[in-house]
Amino acid sequence: MSSQKSAPKKSKSTGKDGLRKMSRDDRMRLMKFVCSFAWSDLEVHDKERALIRKLASTLDLVQDEVDDVERWLVVPPRPEEVDPATIPVRHREIFLDAARQVIVVDGRIDPEEKESFDLLQQLIR
Repeated sequence: MSSQKSAPKKSKSTGKDGLRKMSRDDRMRLMKFVCSFAWSDLEVHDKERALIRKLASTLDLVQDEVDDVERWLVVPPRPEEVDPATIPVRHREIFLDAARQVIVVDGRIDPEEKESFDLLQQLIR
């Protein structure tokens, strides 16, 4: 069962400037979360992979960080590495927007993706 795709809404803080103002640790935390969301349905689709690579480029990650992201596209981050309690309050909307973009990019929202997103939303709001 899939839902209809809806365009993600960006808040002012989720534009390129908002993303670039994040610390390196927070940028990598964001990348772990988006990679984790790509794995929600146990498969990383090409459109999800492309979106995540574009986000990594937008964040101006260094090569070692890009290599980490590429690894997470092959094997998901461990659950303890994506603890919603570690998301800084000031970046919560950025994380939600990025997760939303990942789950809608392939044109459908699988039940597992919706469940993961709903849970993240409940835990950080």
